[in-house]
Amino acid sequence: MEICVCVKRVPMVGGAIAVTPDGQDVDVTMSGFTVSPHEECAVEEAVQITERLGGTVTVLTLGPPEAADQLRDMLALGAHRGVLLQTDGAEWGPVATAAAIAEVVRNGGYELLLFGNEAADTGGYQVPVRVSHLLGLPCVTGIKRLDFAGGSGGSSPRANTLPVGEDAPERILAGREYRGAEEVFDVALPAVVSVKEGINLPRYPSLPGRLRAKRAVIETIEPAFAADRLRKERLRVPASSGKRAQVLGAGSDAVPALVDLLDELGILS
Repeated sequence: MEICVCVKRVPMVGGAIAVTPDGQDVDVTMSGFTVSPHEECAVEEAVQITERLGGTVTVLTLGPPEAADQLRDMLALGAHRGVLLQTDGAEWGPVATAAAIAEVVRNGGYELLLFGNEAADTGGYQVPVRVSHLLGLPCVTGIKRLDFAGGSGGSSPRANTLPVGEDAPERILAGREYRGAEEVFDVALPAVVSVKEGINLPRYPSLPGRLRAKRAVIETIEPAFAADRLRKERLRVPASSGKRAQVLGAGSDAVPALVDLLDELGILS
């Protein structure tokens, strides 16, 4: 099975978030970079699928030349090929990003396009849906379980944008959680699927995997920017609510005050 997984280079933020003085970007001076957790799970899912069914996993990202590092991280997890849609580092909106991805994967022969449910930085939820629309493919989002089915494919028409191999499964059963239950979608391949963190537990890269990824050649493509009529005004960090600690006392002398506080909060009633 031929699978393409789209990932995004995002800042590795462990503390307070700061923006640049011009209010246009997140200040990443002291930050490292990684891929979104949902997308790491998407890569793991793709690798597990090809381990069972055969095939190859292509990992694709749009970003600056440094984003090749994140592609190599995913190659170390078991992906087979890395493709960088190289930009000057400026943030592309969902319209332009989806257009660039769709143009590259349109004739790639992929049977499954996997995305993370949303990027960890922008949280836009848009790119998988926009890619599926541009390619005329079915799309399911928020998936936590993915199975495959063969057969004739049922009565649903098969999209002809991305041809499926003769021996490949023809359908997927994609499950997602909804209000304490599970919704299951029966979808013909090829298809676009966005997965959520928790669909699997991503593996740690092995030493041979790291060495293989270090030697791998990253294919680089310079996509054309599709104007989307969106303009960023500024970024701001929302004001956080102040936190206040009150010392009720020390030792047994604090017990009455603690009981009064619990009663005030309604815990004892």
